[in-house]
Amino acid sequence: MFYGLSKFIKNLLPKQLFYRALLIVATPIILLQITISIVFFDSLWIKTNKGMTRALVGEIKFFIDAYDNEKYSKDSLTKLFSKAHKLKVKYIPNKILPKDDQERWFSPMDRTLRRELKSHFKNYWFDTTSRQNSINLKIKYLNGYFNFIVPKDRVTNSSARIFALWITLPAFLLIIIALIFLKNQTRPIINLARASAKFGRGENVDEFRPSGALEIRQAGYEFDKMRKRIMRHLNQRSEMLSGISHDLRTPLTRMKLKLAFIKDEEISKKLSEDVLEMEKMLNEYLQFASSRSSEKNEKFNLSDLILNIINKYENKNITSELTEEIFMNGRKNLITRCINNLIDNSIKYANKVNIQLSKSNNNNILIIDDNGPGIEQKEYENVFKPFYKIDKSRGDSKSSVGLGLSIASDIIRSHGGNIMLDTSPDKGLRVKIFFPF
Repeated sequence: MFYGLSKFIKNLLPKQLFYRALLIVATPIILLQITISIVFFDSLWIKTNKGMTRALVGEIKFFIDAYDNEKYSKDSLTKLFSKAHKLKVKYIPNKILPKDDQERWFSPMDRTLRRELKSHFKNYWFDTTSRQNSINLKIKYLNGYFNFIVPKDRVTNSSARIFALWITLPAFLLIIIALIFLKNQTRPIINLARASAKFGRGENVDEFRPSGALEIRQAGYEFDKMRKRIMRHLNQRSEMLSGISHDLRTPLTRMKLKLAFIKDEEISKKLSEDVLEMEKMLNEYLQFASSRSSEKNEKFNLSDLILNIINKYENKNITSELTEEIFMNGRKNLITRCINNLIDNSIKYANKVNIQLSKSNNNNILIIDDNGPGIEQKEYENVFKPFYKIDKSRGDSKSSVGLGLSIASDIIRSHGGNIMLDTSPDKGLRVKIFFPF
């Protein structure tokens, strides 16, 4: 029970740090204001208004009793009472009280006035809304009624509005100041998260300057150190592979020349195949290692890019269902290489290939289906490993060194995306790719 209640409360709370911190600051202020307002409303405003209303009703009761006992000059008594108490009084004979109810159940002034009138008079009627600064009060007397026009300041305390203003303005001022400080404190965290996401997608990150509180600065410094170490490692790998490429291509070229002088054609053919396979492995490995190139990100139309790739194949067995005008931000040449690898892989093992491109709330979704032999589910993770090749059911093992899907996966993940394998509707292989906006 408590776990469910705790989970329900957590779902109601904001998820962002800025709004959580604002809630921590604003909640005590709001609760304090509500508590003070309730105490003031109960102890001062209501009790003061109750006393003022009781005094007014007592004066009206006294006037009616005096008017009832006066035998000679009732008009003089009425004028004297009106002048002394600053209200208007008029007796209207041969009239009945209005039947429409103008009382407001939610108004403290109406409730207090009704309570005090009810304790002294049986028949009465009042209206507190028709007039801006006065109350229209009618009390039954003989065959008519007394009509009292009473100023509202006789039953309400004007200091309540001033108190409400003074208690509300500081609360808003404190919350606004808290908003400014919290925004300045959360901005460095947002900048760090953006830089991390940008670096995770393989984009170039400008010189990152940590800011904010000491703990946030420390996290920023550590991120910058990690970024520089990774970049240094990638540069060293590229330099090392460039050296390997230069060193290995030279002996392979000499081996090709020497093979041309071998008279035994069978031996020459076998050795030539081995040399070509070594050269192909070297080329694909260098392609794999350079998949995180220094190419700059750019915004491009992914739909047009895929359509151009399909047209270059000039293959009627490749069909497409592309949503127009889908843009993404990335390294265009790497994305082209990735899609080419996947289509080449499908064409190699299947007769029909269908390419779909759509858009969801957060991702561009690319699906490539074929009708080939497919891949067993247990091999889904293994085929993304470099140089891993499954059995020969999908073709000749010499036609590939097992780097096509590895290169594609590396490019997709360097853009912050994800790649998944599944069974296509034609019982072949389905490759599903997610590219974030």
